[in-house]
Amino acid sequence: MGKRKANLIEEDGCLVRMVHLDRVAIAREEAIPDQDLERLALVYKALGDPTRLKIVMALRRGEMCVCDLAALLNLSESATSHQIRRLKDLALVKSRRDGQILYYSLDDHHVEELIQVGQDHLLE
Repeated sequence: MGKRKANLIEEDGCLVRMVHLDRVAIAREEAIPDQDLERLALVYKALGDPTRLKIVMALRRGEMCVCDLAALLNLSESATSHQIRRLKDLALVKSRRDGQILYYSLDDHHVEELIQVGQDHLLE
């Protein structure tokens, strides 16, 4: 295959080399707003922590209280609660109170889908 000639265009006062202008234009059109991009990056960052990922994976089977999650993780309830708080702040986990006990579960089916897609990717 032969080399493709680069196109030089001026953008914000600088010459920029772009080989496939049509692809760049489409990517720019389809890009999500920076605010949404930041939030999405935070979701993946939260799931990138092994402890938080273990919590999410455990909650795929149903709700659990902080005591049960702490026992699973071999962490204190305080440390476990801190991790859960991070997940709640990003709407990955929600809680339900039953008397004195808070039960945690996945916020919605999308959270489980995120995990399943990642696992499917690993198996390919």
